[in-house]
Amino acid sequence: MSIRPILETRRATPALEGAGVKLHRAFGFQDPTELDPFLLFDDFRNEYPQDYLRGFPWHPHRGIETITYVLSGTVEHGDSLGNTGTLGAGDVQWMTAGSGILHQEMPKGNAQGQMHGFQLWGNLPAAQKMTAPRYQDVRGSEIPEIIDDDGTRVKVIVGSFWGKTGPVDGIAADPQYLDVFVPAGVKKTFRIDTYRRAFAYVFEGAGAFADASAPTGVLLEKEVAGEEVNIRDLSGNRTLIRFGTGDEVTVQAGPEGVRFLLISGAPIAEPVAWHGPIVMNTQEELMQAMRDLRNGTFIRPAH
Repeated sequence: MSIRPILETRRATPALEGAGVKLHRAFGFQDPTELDPFLLFDDFRNEYPQDYLRGFPWHPHRGIETITYVLSGTVEHGDSLGNTGTLGAGDVQWMTAGSGILHQEMPKGNAQGQMHGFQLWGNLPAAQKMTAPRYQDVRGSEIPEIIDDDGTRVKVIVGSFWGKTGPVDGIAADPQYLDVFVPAGVKKTFRIDTYRRAFAYVFEGAGAFADASAPTGVLLEKEVAGEEVNIRDLSGNRTLIRFGTGDEVTVQAGPEGVRFLLISGAPIAEPVAWHGPIVMNTQEELMQAMRDLRNGTFIRPAH
């Protein structure tokens, strides 16, 4: 077994999207090869309705998949194909935009006015860029949760893990998408197929992720020895950890435990031509998408 090296640890940065939604972006609109097949990851978490109620009005997508995971509050969605629905706490929507779709997403808070969710963009390979759009709406009750003897909890949203398989299927990047909680003081190792690109995103508590350059991890040794670990040494709220090649990730939970998303996928390794919500392989394909938007042929008739 080989621990994946940590290539980078960075905090998500504030951003404004849609009609004025305040969120934090962990990555996106920079180097698309960095976490190929993933393009963008946003954490939209707000305590105040005025920061999110204007939502994400009608906008186009082509050539990508969007994955929305709601933790609290709701998101109402509608699209140019006539689909409508509401995602509630714990629910997931995997939208394959394919050849093109116009949709809107309007977040609503819970009874306390709080809203929290994530959106991940996955690229589509050239052979599937113009595939027919489709949705997979999954209720939280359908997502398997594994509870280990040490209190570790893993929700398997996509892919297979510890003998359970998530309900979302048929995704180009063959991803694994896990929601993981490790209790305070517990050290845990997770297997990830070597060929996948992988990242973790911490959103509750804090933890120390072991690095291959120090296989046992300095911080992990401190915990084992009973020494106090400075909380500043731990990866905490809104931290992205980008991993290199290997087949396992090890984390030591901090004093309040740690909850994070662990996401991996097979690289597509194709050219990327990207403008806003449209991601193709060539500039000509991008320009064609813009022409389609202007002349009303962006939405293809269903076959």
